[in-house]
Amino acid sequence: MTTNSSVLSVRGLRTEFLASDKTWFPVVNGVDLEVAPGETLAVVGESGCGKSMLAHSVLRLLPKKISRLRDGQVLLGDQDLTALSDVKMRQVRGNDISMVFQEPMTSLNPLMTVGDQIAESILEHEDISIADAKRRSVELMDLVGISEPAVRAHHYPFQLSGGLRQRIVIAIALACRPKVLIADEPTTALDVTIQAQVLRLIDDLKTEIGMGVILITHDLGVVAEWAQRVMIMYAGRKVEEADAETFFQGPAHPYSRALLGSVPRPDAQIDSGEFAPLVEIPGTVPPLDKLGPGCAFADRCVYRTADCTQAVPDFVKVAPGRGVACINAGDLS
Repeated sequence: MTTNSSVLSVRGLRTEFLASDKTWFPVVNGVDLEVAPGETLAVVGESGCGKSMLAHSVLRLLPKKISRLRDGQVLLGDQDLTALSDVKMRQVRGNDISMVFQEPMTSLNPLMTVGDQIAESILEHEDISIADAKRRSVELMDLVGISEPAVRAHHYPFQLSGGLRQRIVIAIALACRPKVLIADEPTTALDVTIQAQVLRLIDDLKTEIGMGVILITHDLGVVAEWAQRVMIMYAGRKVEEADAETFFQGPAHPYSRALLGSVPRPDAQIDSGEFAPLVEIPGTVPPLDKLGPGCAFADRCVYRTADCTQAVPDFVKVAPGRGVACINAGDLS
């Protein structure tokens, strides 16, 4: 059961992929999360940490031949999405829970006008006429800040800029006023000005509709501006979670510290008056099918000890609303 304040609750989610040697390995490994109505949870990590795999697992969008849900629950209210049939799950996607994908040009159908694509989403989930669905699509385009929506509704994706295409994708995701919106790097291909507009749009609509938002990103500047809580992922696991203010005051996991230290900060100076150097994280995220018995971050961690390679650290709550998976978290300086 979810808590009274949660619209989405993920419990012990473990998703596995089939390797070339016919063995299964986890890409999402025992992840827990909760999202409240009107809240933005930022999921952060480098490429390859499992952020998008987590989103696709929640929506059950992974290919069945090479993936499987090994364990866990995804509770939307009191409904367990992992127990639904494929037909029932299609009714949930785009209706109760929607997703904004990274690249709008690959998310949109190049052979359909954008207005028809928004209307299609409405017709899929609501019993209304085609004319009413098209009218709603124009209203949604206006809602997401597209000028002359009645005209642009007849345009094809290639006729629109990247920012407008992203707004169309958001309009499709919001067409049925979902309870949860998953935004997977929604501003990756956009310039800074359009990025701010898109994120402000999601934030305003989140407040208006009262939906929960999972914002997947590697941009800590975006997290600081728009998220209420932060969840750090590494090698398919959750390694830290905290409210945004607490997190930026002092991350508790060595990986989180390294991520924050790699962000340029013009105000960060050392005693000599020179700007502090950026932190470089050595190495790369290990392949998820090649993980050893210990902490996956140990080989890149400046705080590692011999114990770090012996067992995967448990995720431990260290304060209300805050947890970390590191045996040395209390000794970091």
